[in-house]
Amino acid sequence: MSDPGPKGFSTRAIRAAARNPRVDQRPSSVPIYQSATFTSADAEELGDVVADARAGYSYSRLSNPTSRALGDAYAELAGGEAGTALASGMGAIHATLVSQLEAGDRVVAPRVTYGSTRALFAGILSRFGVRVDFADLTDNATAAATIAAAPTRVVYAETIANPTTVVTDHATVARLAHEHGATYIVDNTFASPYICRPLELGADLVAESATKFLSGHSDVIAGVVAGRSDLIRKVEKVQTDTGATIGPFDAFLVLRGILTLAVRVERHAKTAAALAAWLERQDGVQRVLYPGLPSHPQHDVAMRQFRPGVAGGMLAIEVAGGRDAGRAIIDALTLTELTASLGSVHTMVVHPPSTSQRQMSDAELADAGITPGLLRISVGLEDLEDLQDDFAAALVVARDLAPAVEQPAVGV
Repeated sequence: MSDPGPKGFSTRAIRAAARNPRVDQRPSSVPIYQSATFTSADAEELGDVVADARAGYSYSRLSNPTSRALGDAYAELAGGEAGTALASGMGAIHATLVSQLEAGDRVVAPRVTYGSTRALFAGILSRFGVRVDFADLTDNATAAATIAAAPTRVVYAETIANPTTVVTDHATVARLAHEHGATYIVDNTFASPYICRPLELGADLVAESATKFLSGHSDVIAGVVAGRSDLIRKVEKVQTDTGATIGPFDAFLVLRGILTLAVRVERHAKTAAALAAWLERQDGVQRVLYPGLPSHPQHDVAMRQFRPGVAGGMLAIEVAGGRDAGRAIIDALTLTELTASLGSVHTMVVHPPSTSQRQMSDAELADAGITPGLLRISVGLEDLEDLQDDFAAALVVARDLAPAVEQPAVGV
């Protein structure tokens, strides 16, 4: 006699609405597994997948098929054995660092780095007994001396520093870190794996804010990490126990963005290179910092470790007139988005002392080379001529504020 099944309406409704359709054809896009839980065949299988998220799926805080697809995709692009996705770029950086550190450990980090990362070092990790020493890691001699000065557990750097765009020599710093038994961790957000792959240059772990170039459309918050499988397992354990879990729809959006990463970054970089060269010739611009320009202090390093001819979509300028002139330029621009992110289809111009480095004191800003008149420009996908016209008009407004400011020679 066949089982008649449940008779109650609520029971039948729950079962009917949760029944998965049969799909014999492979979808062209990774499906969005919008489920908090996954059903196991029996208690033994459930125990196995709860104990080891890589063995299957039970609960999306532990692992989810869509988020795993993103982690795997990033690992392939970054050149890592494994990868994982998290809820934000800072979630990725936090989990990566915490996976390697404990009380009493020492970190060597760059003087200029993203403001929230510096706050994580100086304001949070330091409270738990982690010592952080800041140094100019773009100077190889300084890097060597600082790393050797005391036992070091982690050396941390950014491929292209936020916001000054200085470039770290990964091959050299990785060698120095490994000579002293340290793990080398790199934030590659400003470059993306299309331009630079720090793991191939010696880094142990690489993290990125997938909110930026990987996604590229200002519609998702996400982070990713890649590296050796054993190191990624430790990162995943931190994520599981601290909760920086990416949602499946967010992971899907980043995967969709990765489909066009190469063509977008090529366009970002082409426009940024032309805009940077044009800005170097404009009155009121004291200095342009773009790795693709020969005037950039680490131009040779950038050309050695970046994809040939592609120096990224990020640049910085120092304008005459300081903070007031910088803000006047931002307010006068009409095409740019007045927001504090980067790596999007939209061009974004920010004043770092007021936004990305707002946590830093004036002394810390000066030590990091962030001047009052520094502007960070994330070049979008608009037409170059329109951006030039917009900046030309904005620079006129700024010059009117400080007509007596002497303009130094280009490149000084």
